[in-house]
Amino acid sequence: MKCTLIGVPVQDGASRLGCEMGPSALRTAGIGPTLRDLGHDVSDLGDIRVDDALDRRHPNDAVHDLGKVALWVERLAETAYAHSDGAMPIFLGGDHVLSAGTVAGLARRASEQGRPLFVLWLDAHTDFHTLETTGSGNLHGIPVAYFTNQPGFGTYLPALEAQVDPANVCMLGIRSVDPAERSALADLPITVHDMRALDERGVAPLLGAFLEKVAAANGRLHVSFDVDFLDPEFAPAVGTTVPGGATFREAHLVMEMLHDSGLVESLDLVELNPFLDERGRTASLLVDLVASLMGRRILDRPTRSFR
Repeated sequence: MKCTLIGVPVQDGASRLGCEMGPSALRTAGIGPTLRDLGHDVSDLGDIRVDDALDRRHPNDAVHDLGKVALWVERLAETAYAHSDGAMPIFLGGDHVLSAGTVAGLARRASEQGRPLFVLWLDAHTDFHTLETTGSGNLHGIPVAYFTNQPGFGTYLPALEAQVDPANVCMLGIRSVDPAERSALADLPITVHDMRALDERGVAPLLGAFLEKVAAANGRLHVSFDVDFLDPEFAPAVGTTVPGGATFREAHLVMEMLHDSGLVESLDLVELNPFLDERGRTASLLVDLVASLMGRRILDRPTRSFR
């Protein structure tokens, strides 16, 4: 497969500094060589930069960096669209606001192909706030509401050329939802599997049902992977840790099933904050998970020799 690595050092959607170092950490952890060793044709476009900001202000005084985020969304939508034809773009974040742009661009590509876009949202949070409902003002909490075209974004963020049908979104690993998000989600057909659902039913049947739906619709599948999907015991390098997340094996199972499905056409890796990591532990785990997604089998995993 042809893979295109695209660095997105955005941290304007978050409140803690450090996510802008995420792309560099993933490269240092060997994401490019790892994919090449699996037989993929890998190109690295380097990092996208946004050095300006639009004059955008919102009545919700908590909202910050709106003008900068608007430019990021515009640039990323263009980039995702341009690099989603004939290759698999892998976006190296950066905070989760990047998905507002990447998914918007991918939805445009899917629409032009006459195919529905499906989104697998691996995250502790639903990220379903609007500009009106966010209390923190951190715009990494708005992407899903934005790309499903919920009210309230108006002229503040770029108009969507194609939106994602809420029925085509599946969230897995959710365990932190604000009241406004819970209320909004209750009226929509988004599939939300919280950690209790994973505990009671297991990852395989929940993800399997979603993958069957994607295949039946001949859909394009985008995976948006937030570090806080994982339990912080295994992945400490994230500014929004929530205890009780996916285990090492649950995360690998998700990736192995995605590989087996042959459906994934694009990927976000977000919220990696190397400043909070332990000797690159989280970055290395993310690279291992991407390797599982891209075809590494357990028996093929390199192991350290102690002889």
